[in-house]
Amino acid sequence: MSDHQQGEKEPLLDPDWRTRYQARLRGAREAVREIRSGQRVFIGTGCAEPQPLVQALMERAHELQDLEIIHLLTKGDAPYAAPEHADRFRVNSFFIGQNVRDQIQAGLGDYTPVLLSDIPRLFDSGQIPIDVALIQVSPPDHRGRVSLGISVDIVKSAAENASRVIALINAQMPYTLGDSLLDIDDLDTLVAADLPIIERPTKPAHPATDRIARHIAALIQDGDTLQFGLGRIPGIGRIPPAVMSHLLDKKDLGVHTEMITDSIIRLVEAGVVTGRKKTLDRGRIVASFCMGTRRLYELVDRNPLFAFKPSEYVNDPLIISRQERMVAINMAMQIDLTGQVCSDSAGDKFYSGIGGQLDFHWGAARSPGGKAIIVLSALDEHSRASRIVARLSPGSGVSITRGEVRYVVSEYGVAYLHGKSVQERALALISIAHPDFRERLFKEAIEQKLIRAEHAQVQAGFVVNTGDRRRVVVLADGTEAGLRPILPTDEQGIKELMYSLSQDTLYQRFMNHYQQFGAKQLLDFIYVDHRQNVALVLTIPEARGEEIIAVARYFLDEPSNRAEVAFLVRDDWQGRGIGKILFEALTVIAKRSGLRGFTALVLRDNRKMQAVFNHSGLTVKSFLEDDVYRFEMDF
Repeated sequence: MSDHQQGEKEPLLDPDWRTRYQARLRGAREAVREIRSGQRVFIGTGCAEPQPLVQALMERAHELQDLEIIHLLTKGDAPYAAPEHADRFRVNSFFIGQNVRDQIQAGLGDYTPVLLSDIPRLFDSGQIPIDVALIQVSPPDHRGRVSLGISVDIVKSAAENASRVIALINAQMPYTLGDSLLDIDDLDTLVAADLPIIERPTKPAHPATDRIARHIAALIQDGDTLQFGLGRIPGIGRIPPAVMSHLLDKKDLGVHTEMITDSIIRLVEAGVVTGRKKTLDRGRIVASFCMGTRRLYELVDRNPLFAFKPSEYVNDPLIISRQERMVAINMAMQIDLTGQVCSDSAGDKFYSGIGGQLDFHWGAARSPGGKAIIVLSALDEHSRASRIVARLSPGSGVSITRGEVRYVVSEYGVAYLHGKSVQERALALISIAHPDFRERLFKEAIEQKLIRAEHAQVQAGFVVNTGDRRRVVVLADGTEAGLRPILPTDEQGIKELMYSLSQDTLYQRFMNHYQQFGAKQLLDFIYVDHRQNVALVLTIPEARGEEIIAVARYFLDEPSNRAEVAFLVRDDWQGRGIGKILFEALTVIAKRSGLRGFTALVLRDNRKMQAVFNHSGLTVKSFLEDDVYRFEMDF
């Protein structure tokens, strides 16, 4: 039963509230006359910014001095932030939106870096006292209660702590449910209006955004609860709408997030978001504000599926951590090779804000089965510089430390860093950097002693194949496994594979019983150029990544334009058709690269491998020499 439905059965607490409501009605100009020079004025969040009150305040600009304007972020015009008003209005923003960014970066306004969950405490404690709150609410219900509508977030705390509250009562503001209600007696001055709410349509996804979204969607499982961060990545926009477009095949997802947009509509209508598996607020979409179009505003109006709650609840890390399988998705501006994340600035220029990133990152990391994901594009907005760097730009602030970082996603893949050594982190991050910057990052990592010096001696250099995506293959027994090119980050996985092999398997592959694997041999395995030296790995999922169970390679002999092929399959996975799958995958790559065919050396008693070649459908010749078959296969 919804909050409103519950209220229908309750008796009127005070039948005279309508009289007091009428007595407090004023025009916008008259209402803002109560504001005096030197005061601190709070303005409501996002698309719920009370524009008529802001406009009326600006008409008094010539009368006022030293007025501090505070807000989370606003989506309407911000005339108070204009340079010509800098001596009268001072902006202090908890999150830097586009409408005040230039002024703050020019030193004409302030940014207060603070966790979103902490802002209500600053109001409650009086550390940031509020003289006047300008807010927008719905018309009152039959009991004299108004809803904060599409923006509850820090607005509720601001209204509860302000010395004076001036509220725009907008007939078009949705009446949202949850913890969004204020009594009419909590409002000092009322201004009636019937105006459209500010709309914020979702823009089409940038190609890079869509590639990032696909990687993120692959990390999300049925029954997960999701958070989508406030920030956007300069140059490619916001990630959440793109991610949501790739979730239509999921089931019973939950949502516990600061902001929702139009992107939620399709998932709700398709039955993807049900909240049935949530630990807390089961069956409800929890948010603190929304920004979208009229279609979204109509959906949330008096809809018991949505619970709009204040930031002190939505962003509380302890509450978030109690939500099992919580997935937090937040944006970053830059990350260094050790895993330090910068999110709110571009060098020494503040760009956005901390917002709820650390709240949700901390909570999701401690949630049972949770995932804390940091997202960034490989290149900056000008496509000139890498966002994955050896050192953070001077002046950059660290919003998430190297000790707290978990998943990092770019359009080139996913790196899992938690519990990994500095070398493993550097290799993983270079692997998902833009290809044009990988060689430079690799050299810088060696110079900074992040990667061992012997890695520099590998002739092939640091090359990561980006042309062939990972794909899922089905083995003969029905097991699903992942097939992909080998990566420099596979050093530990290859080492574990090698030392798990029996002496018989080693003999079949290397033709001796005493194969030893030094650092140089292992590096030769993982550093390949994907042209002359191609390597694929077959993997199965494990708790925090994947386990390598087989390797397939070919080595090109340029004079003959043939490549020698070789395979390694872990003993307990042999006999499941893996050799055939790997050979077919190498054949596709070789044909695409214009090779003439393959060669292979196979021991006489290795009948399984001989069968793979003889039944490959290629033109096959074989020659027996000293118990070793030499195969020649033409495409």
